[in-house]
Amino acid sequence: MSMLTILADSNITHLHDYFNEQVLQHPIKVIAMAGREIDAAIIDKYQPDALLVRSVTKVNADLLANNHSIKYVGSATIGTDHVDQDYLLQRAIYFTNAGGCSKHSVAQYVLTAIFALRPEYWNQAHLSHLAISQAALPSQAALPSQATLTSQATLTSQATSVKLGIIGLGNIGSTLASYALDIGWQVLGYDPLIPKSEINNASFEQVLSESDVISLHVPLTKVMDSQYPTYHLIDHAALAKIPSHTLLINTARGPVINEADLLHSLQHTESNQDQRDIVLDVFEHEPYVSAVLLDKLAIATPHIAGYTLEGKLRGTQIIFDHFLKVFGTEGTKQIKVKKAYLMDQLLPENPYHWSQLKQAHQKLSQFYDIKADDGLLRSCINEQAQAVLGADFDSLRKNYNLRREWLFQ
Repeated sequence: MSMLTILADSNITHLHDYFNEQVLQHPIKVIAMAGREIDAAIIDKYQPDALLVRSVTKVNADLLANNHSIKYVGSATIGTDHVDQDYLLQRAIYFTNAGGCSKHSVAQYVLTAIFALRPEYWNQAHLSHLAISQAALPSQAALPSQATLTSQATLTSQATSVKLGIIGLGNIGSTLASYALDIGWQVLGYDPLIPKSEINNASFEQVLSESDVISLHVPLTKVMDSQYPTYHLIDHAALAKIPSHTLLINTARGPVINEADLLHSLQHTESNQDQRDIVLDVFEHEPYVSAVLLDKLAIATPHIAGYTLEGKLRGTQIIFDHFLKVFGTEGTKQIKVKKAYLMDQLLPENPYHWSQLKQAHQKLSQFYDIKADDGLLRSCINEQAQAVLGADFDSLRKNYNLRREWLFQ
């Protein structure tokens, strides 16, 4: 029975709870290290059968050209821009990512940021429900009075004043839309890669110019990759179309926003009242983050929007499932175990329910204190460099106290 060697990013949640001899019933050796340390020399040293990564490890020809042992690459992330999938296909190396694993986590991060900066939107969400419930009442024998009609019209007008613009309607964007619709907000969605729908209902220009909040949920692509490249999608021209009152949130990939153009826009507003609110969880030059930029942001966090226990565990479960497919009875037949679902036994009871938060929105910081994460990033500014340096940024992510996902029912 030949031993399987696995080289893995040590930041993969519950790595050793999944990848061990007891669960797999097969001899294995797991080498875990920081993702940025995984390079061609390390690959050559350990000759792994499987490579398990997160977004900080670039998987391409530079990494694997001289290796012939790897049969499987699993990325415990939603994004795939760090992986050259065409190269892996040419090499017949099986690849999977953890698509959708943290869709609720990121959507909840976005909602928390919105409500932290626009608490009045809670009241408008309440009015939305009131207007909807009144509209749904069964018709009475007598026609409603003019006063009743006026009252309902006022409620509806107030309730529909929050317009959430979503650019990118994949796993995360569509999940965010579900939350928005659940509290009666309008969704202005734009995704040119999928058919028009209830939520994919606007042009790019409409989302930019008409939204109260814009949230970005696109993969990072360039001109050579896509007909609709997202690299620097939000640049000087796009920023000029966004009203100053509109809240802009990026939890996708840093280079989706042209950081130089954003900073120029923030530094050249006519007054503090015209200063737009920006929330960034990702940065163009990550893990380096300029202190000058941080000073202009309403909320900034170290790429942890998807960092919930549930989201991270799902990511590990997904790459584990595909590992079994590659090395199990459907693949090399080295492993006899067909499946092992471990999430239920690894997750403690969850006290956080979206339905409860909607009824007691003053408890938001108990569900997730986003300002605390903002403070942690700002506290890491190196005064000499006037920036958060890469080692400190990575340390925040590695040592992050995973929050809990709210149960959405």
